[in-house]
Amino acid sequence: MLGTSYLGLRFFAIATSNPDRTGFGEIVMAKAIGSLTKYPARFSVLSYLIVIGIGALLLMLPISVRLDKTHLTIVDSLFTATSALCVTGLTVRSTANDLSGFGQAVVLVLIQIGGIGIVTITTFLTFHLNHSDGLRSRAMASEAVGAPRQTDLRSTLRSVLVFTLLVESIGFVILAIRGFFEMGFFQSLWHAMFHSVSAYCNAGFALHDDSLTRYQGDVVVNLVMILSIVAGGIGFPVMLDIRRNWHRPRTQIWSRLHLHSKMMLIGTAILIAIGTAVFLLVESHGVLAGMSWPRRILVSLFGSVTARTAGFNTVDIASLTNATLFMTILLMIIGAGPCSTGGGMKVTTFMVLVLSGWTTFRGRKKISIMRRTIAPTMVQRAISTFLLFGTVLIIAVTTLLVLEQSSYPHQQAKGVFMETVFEAISALGTVGLSTGITSQFGSASRLVLIVLMFIGRLGPISIAIAISHRERPLRYEFPEAEPLIG
Repeated sequence: MLGTSYLGLRFFAIATSNPDRTGFGEIVMAKAIGSLTKYPARFSVLSYLIVIGIGALLLMLPISVRLDKTHLTIVDSLFTATSALCVTGLTVRSTANDLSGFGQAVVLVLIQIGGIGIVTITTFLTFHLNHSDGLRSRAMASEAVGAPRQTDLRSTLRSVLVFTLLVESIGFVILAIRGFFEMGFFQSLWHAMFHSVSAYCNAGFALHDDSLTRYQGDVVVNLVMILSIVAGGIGFPVMLDIRRNWHRPRTQIWSRLHLHSKMMLIGTAILIAIGTAVFLLVESHGVLAGMSWPRRILVSLFGSVTARTAGFNTVDIASLTNATLFMTILLMIIGAGPCSTGGGMKVTTFMVLVLSGWTTFRGRKKISIMRRTIAPTMVQRAISTFLLFGTVLIIAVTTLLVLEQSSYPHQQAKGVFMETVFEAISALGTVGLSTGITSQFGSASRLVLIVLMFIGRLGPISIAIAISHRERPLRYEFPEAEPLIG
């Protein structure tokens, strides 16, 4: 279905390109479709909207809910479909107790499609079904997996899909074996499949209402989920780079990696370490009190990893201290890597901003790291991403506060501000962690979260490019000025 959608758009655009045989409406439609095939960002937005619509319709069917549960409303089904396809994990209805096996399967398929990426799947099918390797197809594939256009994109896309299935299969086998000891054969297989896919895709959906709290001290389950989350969050470019250099001597692998891969691996390790240390320190007299040290470390490590877009939890999020919630908010904002199954502002964006500030502080003009100089255009893109991310977040939080708390004075709404900000950032960062306030939001607020999840998955810059007009060069230039800064 996904592959034929792109082929159909191209065929229709070609078939209606003759103005002598088509009417005005068909010409307009042909131009619109041609615009979609020409600009990958617009095609990506349209594809996500179509799949979300299909998923929402399927979830509204009576077969998608258990016999003793009420059907999903339009808003709830749209919310669930968006959360699944955008690999977020926020829920307004219980995945375990409200959805039937069919409904859970719909969610799982949406998670898998959203994790790999609709454009990745579509262009892969286009290459193999249509044997097309045109410039537009190559542009879409290159943008989807972060690979240079001059590379063998057929092989690259195949490697992405194979790596995805490999990681999910390993997780499935281990979780299935582990599940045999506590549940039936077929149930353990279904739970293992659902959670392995959800973990790699950083989706955060679980078949337990308490997420993974029951496995808080289970080393096997925790490590499988942590490794799957990290594997999905480092991004396809890093995975492909490691694969290309894996045959080299172990002492040469690191030196041969691209700067992006090194920044992602170092940044991910640092963020996980800092998050674990802060969680362990701040919650020592909180949720970790009374636990053994091995369990404390395991819970803290899991909390640090899952905060950067995975969305699972082994402790009650609402029981965490404000300091831990704030640390989690910062990790959710940073997120995972570009072209990954995760969201957020991205690790490399954060690192470029930090390096830019440090370089300016030291009085230098060029940003250098690991014998490489970061191009000014990358700095500008990082700043634009940060500003767009922040602008969307400010607008969303303000809207949610107006919708949910405008009738309450500050004295009666204490603590709700933090929860509202946490929920908004969780949606925009496609994380899925929640303090429990999502299910209490009204329909209007849920629509705001839907928009945030959609923007967070595709990226603020991609959305801006998709809705913007073609760039028009200025025919004149004004004199330069230097306003005071700082």
